[in-house]
Amino acid sequence: MNLRKLAAGAAIAFFVALSPTLQAQAETVTVTDVAGRQVEVDVPVQRVILGEGRQIYLVAALDTANPFERVVGWREDFSQADPDNYAIYLEQFPQMAEIPTFGGFKDGTFDVEQAVALDPDVVIMNIESKQATEDARYIEKLDAAGIPVVYVDFREHPFANTEPSMRLFGQLFGEEKRAEEFSTWRAAQIRRVTDVIEEADPERPSVFIDRAGGYSDDCCMTFGDDNFGKFVEMAGGENIAKDIIPGTFGTLNPEQIIASNPDQVIVTGGYWEAYVPGGNWVGVGPGQNEAEALRKLEALTERPAMTGVAAVETGQMHAIWHQFYNSPYQFVAIQQMAKWLHPELFTDLDPEATFRELHERFLPVSYRPGYWVSLTDE
Repeated sequence: MNLRKLAAGAAIAFFVALSPTLQAQAETVTVTDVAGRQVEVDVPVQRVILGEGRQIYLVAALDTANPFERVVGWREDFSQADPDNYAIYLEQFPQMAEIPTFGGFKDGTFDVEQAVALDPDVVIMNIESKQATEDARYIEKLDAAGIPVVYVDFREHPFANTEPSMRLFGQLFGEEKRAEEFSTWRAAQIRRVTDVIEEADPERPSVFIDRAGGYSDDCCMTFGDDNFGKFVEMAGGENIAKDIIPGTFGTLNPEQIIASNPDQVIVTGGYWEAYVPGGNWVGVGPGQNEAEALRKLEALTERPAMTGVAAVETGQMHAIWHQFYNSPYQFVAIQQMAKWLHPELFTDLDPEATFRELHERFLPVSYRPGYWVSLTDE
């Protein structure tokens, strides 16, 4: 054990002697992260570095009163990838603007010395950074300073790893009951779709998921048999890329899309002015301009990959918030996609009401609509 941890242990021992409450709360536990690693962490953690700012989507459901109270550093992505929600949280918690920011683990811009200086109890990294983290020996360097690292995942394999990630956050934050409540409610919301699909066994429309359509001139990024690709299957559709792309993420060329002739196209979008100023992305998200989103969605039908495609001919072209792919809120997207794919089966399902309830029950900010649009709305 290094001197920093010895000093910290001495301080804890002193306060434990004075406080029975603290004595009951402070303990070292061994947690298992989504990479299967067993890691010793002092819980409940009080100082946390988030390897991705958007991990706040779950932290906010656990630390509802002040989700930024324990965050001493985070990767600078929340304000750029999801500026709409960033602004909503900033309005209520202006102190979050003072949290030190980091570069990414995958691009090698994470500053270990800066992290050590912040004296965190734990660093929470996304699983997709694991290879880069190992290559740069970040874990060994942080471990030398007595700082444990754990991996979570809401993106690569969300249906295998979201619930374990939620429970891991619950352990770390001392909010196991809250995490379990959220997890149970989330599972029930998914079953509102999957139970109906299983019982009805409807004919499945073919679907192309256009990942971040319009973000660049290249066409077209999409998903294999996970993430949004799995959302499609759970909502009663057939993902055209399921048997073409071996992993979670990949690309289809325009000829493959035209040959597949999807019945419906679902574009993932967001307000990405920070990344692609004036881009053709569809700016869906809380409080966004629906008319402008529809205009940009319709413009995407003019791309060569959409030539003669059934979805365009029938107006079955939709856009939905991209960040559903990277949060524990996936069930909302599944519900909305089910409404598009099988409206006759889900007349009583209201994804807008579901998302509003999520905010009211679990989050410290109010719900604002704008997370999806469809050409069928015109």
